[in-house]
Amino acid sequence: MERNRIAIHVSHLKKSFKQLEVLKDISVDVKEGEVVVIIGPSGSGKSTFLRCLNRLEEASGGEIMIDGIDITDKRCDINKVRERVGMVFQHFNLFNNMSVLRNLMLAPVDLKKQDRETARKDALAMLARVGLSDKADAYPHQLSGGQKQRVAIARALCMRPDIMLFDEPTSALDPEMVGEVLEVMRHLAHIGMTMVVVTHEMGFAREVGDRVLFMDDGLILEEGVPEEIFGSPTNPRTRDFLNKVL
Repeated sequence: MERNRIAIHVSHLKKSFKQLEVLKDISVDVKEGEVVVIIGPSGSGKSTFLRCLNRLEEASGGEIMIDGIDITDKRCDINKVRERVGMVFQHFNLFNNMSVLRNLMLAPVDLKKQDRETARKDALAMLARVGLSDKADAYPHQLSGGQKQRVAIARALCMRPDIMLFDEPTSALDPEMVGEVLEVMRHLAHIGMTMVVVTHEMGFAREVGDRVLFMDDGLILEEGVPEEIFGSPTNPRTRDFLNKVL
């Protein structure tokens, strides 16, 4: 892994929904192996920005490069790029009619044309990684919220991504379940996964983030290492937000 190689390059990204300008001018680079945490109030554009990074939302302007591939180019095969970019959502998006194991095997078999036995072995290995080896044959309705989110992370990891995007992965969980999901994310950060995380978990941002971005009103108003952002923010809007949430 090249710690200084740029994994994600965003230049002057804009996104509008009709007359509503949600992202106004976002430019940022994410290095390989870096954990970038995005904080800010609801409605600031954080989730829209994340969704633009794998083209779940189409950019209205600007450029997004993933490992050197311009995903805003209409000729880009976005499905090939998405094989390398895993995403975990607020709500788990598991198939309720499938066992946990089948949920994990589906994309590698259908999209990557992996043989079923290899996909099964990989799925079991990923379940072990998130501490759910005993849940392979369970169905989503039999799991707690925290377990469902850990399955969702394991499912994304089964595609062997280079980059993981997390969109408020703990916001739908009961407070006592948050810790088990954050622990899995800490482990991914520890082993060098490139991660962009939108979260309201300030403790996680402070502890695990290599860099913290504060967004408001469709702009990155401040960025820096956690010690700077949480210890001595320079933007008044950042200070006001942190005074309310800490």
